[in-house]
Amino acid sequence: MAHAHAQALTILADAFMNFHAKRIADLALGNRFPAIYGFREFPEAGGLASYGASLREEQRLAARYIDKIFKGAKPSDLPVQQPTKFELVINLRTAKALGLTISPAVLAIADEVIE
Repeated sequence: MAHAHAQALTILADAFMNFHAKRIADLALGNRFPAIYGFREFPEAGGLASYGASLREEQRLAARYIDKIFKGAKPSDLPVQQPTKFELVINLRTAKALGLTISPAVLAIADEVIE
C-alpha cells in the first residue's frame, strides 16, 4: 500500500480480518493509513473508526434462533434476518496520532467515541 501511495484503507468485515484486528490496526497506524473497518473491535484495538453491524446484536439474534430450534422449530421455517443495528465507533487517540480532526457533527452521531 505504501509503494502504491495509498492514502487510506478500508477493511471489510469478516471473521479472518476480525481475528487479526489488533495486528491490522497496528499496521495501518504504523504506516499512517487512516482506516475504516466493519466491526467495532478494530477501533477498540487501536484502529481509527468502524461502521457496521453489531456483532453482539447478531450473536443475540443467533441465540434466539438456537432457542427456537431447541424448542422444536425447523431451521428451514425460520426467516432470514438482516442486521438491524449498525454502530459507528471512532477512536480519537488514533485520529490524533494520525493528525486528523473529526468533526463535532460526526462525533455527535457516533455510537461510541474512544478517547
